[in-house]
Amino acid sequence: MPQTGIVKYHVKLSYEVDGLVERADIIGAIFGQTEGLLGPEMNLNELQRVSKVGRIEVITKPTSNTTSGTALIPMSTDIDTCALIAAGIESIDKVGPFDCKFGLDTIDDVRAAKKDDIVKRAKEIKQKWATKTVSEGENMLNDVHQGDSGKLSTYGPSKLTCSSGAFSSKWIILVEGRADVINLLRAGYDNVLAIEGAKIDESIKELCAEKDTVVAFIDGDRAGGFILKELKSVVTLDYELQADEGVEVEELTPQRLDEILRPIADEIKNGKPAPKLASEDDKSISEVAAKVFPTLNETLEAVALDSDQNEIFKVPISEVVSKLSSQSGIKYLLLDGIITKRLLEGAKNAGIECVVGHRVAKLSNSDGMTLKTFADLGVS
Repeated sequence: MPQTGIVKYHVKLSYEVDGLVERADIIGAIFGQTEGLLGPEMNLNELQRVSKVGRIEVITKPTSNTTSGTALIPMSTDIDTCALIAAGIESIDKVGPFDCKFGLDTIDDVRAAKKDDIVKRAKEIKQKWATKTVSEGENMLNDVHQGDSGKLSTYGPSKLTCSSGAFSSKWIILVEGRADVINLLRAGYDNVLAIEGAKIDESIKELCAEKDTVVAFIDGDRAGGFILKELKSVVTLDYELQADEGVEVEELTPQRLDEILRPIADEIKNGKPAPKLASEDDKSISEVAAKVFPTLNETLEAVALDSDQNEIFKVPISEVVSKLSSQSGIKYLLLDGIITKRLLEGAKNAGIECVVGHRVAKLSNSDGMTLKTFADLGVS
């Protein structure tokens, strides 16, 4: 095909001729007997001239008195034109003096095949990159972190991957796997232990009992939610954190890791007690807030959820009070802003049970409503 043409389809046909013919005879029949059949714009010579049809490839297989074979026509037209050309060629009944029969085998979408090849190659590239990244990360850690802190180690009889600071630090970060430990080391957090599986090893419970603060930092996917639930059944958690929705902890940048963990680290460094989630209601609210916060933070929006955590609406904060006047069935209202008196009145009239924001004048219950800040719930 001329260089300006981009092949989209391969039209593949088979033929049988009741006599001995050459490849040139087949090509001549294809061009000659379709000329003018479908109008001048469908003439194969014209289509080749404007780079819509490429070089026709013909294979012949002669026997003692017949000839059969295949013809492949590369085309850069739309599928309708391909179908018309194929039908036109199927109408050919003579090659020279001999009777013949053409039949369409397939019309292959070349782009679909290319897409499959691209996806396959992309997976190979990603796998090689991921393997190289983890390997380079370990080498970097060995080169940079020469002291007691910042080194990979193992803990317990199951040899769970951890960083060396997990033994001496007064707080511990529990993550899902080895790659998560390595990524947090890159961000400067060396008090990390990998639980390595949905079944929580008994030794983790023993280590956490020795710590002042226990933080769970789980992947932002559905599986992460299941692991968090299992972890909570074995270990008392002070903070429950998840990566951004659809993202794994090992994929977070050092900057994003620090944004999530720094508030907790600062509180512990300054000697402030961790906000223990004393009641089941507080735990439930914390789970809701942790789920919503990554997509709500810095949007200046408010989101309303029902008792099953289904979204009822999501609107700019400036519109939330007027929106509440026409809604019902809301249990949770979470907003990227300050909980004001006017908003509380609207929430009260709408029968909302819990409001969560960045700030509130006074953290207390208001006429049966629970008021919380994201920081109070450990998710800011």
